[in-house]
Amino acid sequence: MNGTLQEWLSGEIQGLKDAHLYKKPRILQSAAGGRVMMDGKSVINLSSNNYLGLANHPKVREAALAAIEKWGVGAGAVRWIGGTMSVHEELEERLASFKHTEAVLVFSGGFTANSGCIPAVVTKDDVIISDELNHASIIDGVRLSAASYRKSEGWVYEHKNMDQLEDCLKRADHFKKRMIITDGVFSMDGDIAPLPAIVELAEKYDAFVMVDDAHASGVLGKNGAGTASHFDLYGRVDIQLGTLSKALGVIGGYIAGSSSLKEWLINRGRPYLFSTAHPPMVAAALIAALDVMENDPEPMERLWSSSRKWKAMLHEAGFDTMGSETPITPILFGEEKAAQEAERLLWDEGVYALAIVYPTVGKGSARIRTMPNATHTEEDLADALAAFVRVRDRLGAGV
Repeated sequence: MNGTLQEWLSGEIQGLKDAHLYKKPRILQSAAGGRVMMDGKSVINLSSNNYLGLANHPKVREAALAAIEKWGVGAGAVRWIGGTMSVHEELEERLASFKHTEAVLVFSGGFTANSGCIPAVVTKDDVIISDELNHASIIDGVRLSAASYRKSEGWVYEHKNMDQLEDCLKRADHFKKRMIITDGVFSMDGDIAPLPAIVELAEKYDAFVMVDDAHASGVLGKNGAGTASHFDLYGRVDIQLGTLSKALGVIGGYIAGSSSLKEWLINRGRPYLFSTAHPPMVAAALIAALDVMENDPEPMERLWSSSRKWKAMLHEAGFDTMGSETPITPILFGEEKAAQEAERLLWDEGVYALAIVYPTVGKGSARIRTMPNATHTEEDLADALAAFVRVRDRLGAGV
């Protein structure tokens, strides 16, 4: 092995450790749920995206097993070469109906959906105007494009600042296309984008809107259909991204929009063109997860009940949840070292809740991000709160 490379890697890793930014994944040893076995220890899991508990739902598991018997375990090719099975087509049709759009194209993940769609729909003659707190996958998708997008050029507006967005649009009139892109639910703060105002400005200045609904899917709107549904903006949002690996409990991402958009992405969405199709059991499991979401309101009701209880308990105990409006509930600890130490102490207390630190969030705004979901019991939440209070008292932080 090359000594120069290994020396550089060792130094950089040590730098992360010295700055309290180093992460090492823990190993899940049981099915996803409110309490899990992880690294040989039973813990309350507050860091899962399994919002509705569908990752281990009996109907979803049964559908996956039946698909293995019928289809096998792999598609054998990328979608356009010969890997598109009828079960993939059925999933896309179901998702389009769910989202009230003409069409849907499924990608291997939400990250690849962003990196496949954004560069495909803009050119060097266009501009992308972006909220400053957009998710990393949006940022990387934007960077892959040929459009103007840089913050230094004035195309990134302050978080949810509609006056700044309008100023950007006024200055962008010389571009051929103007694209506004925002998260629906912001993944680190848990707040909701002001989508009605964004759409109105887009229509006023002849721009088009893309919403990343990774953390709104299964959480907001009718049956969890997302932010456009939540605000009753059907037909007014040009591109919607959704994930299949959070609330739906399996894996993947998708782009929802017009039939023409789907046709274009089939031909120019590079992750779609060069990635093997999902295993058929994944598509079948997702169809079953959609069935649950559309016909059983109980998981979504449990999700929001847990979320409201968790926030109320934290506020009563004096914690700062940073204005969260959704189940994503950050708890502010401030400095990176304090948040990292809080994560370690919480683990000792039997709670798995990750510290989120720079560069994922700004310096000095490190937090423990908690995610109550439909599988948590009142006892889980009470035990977790008691652990947070004990850790806060030991650190003298987090209020």
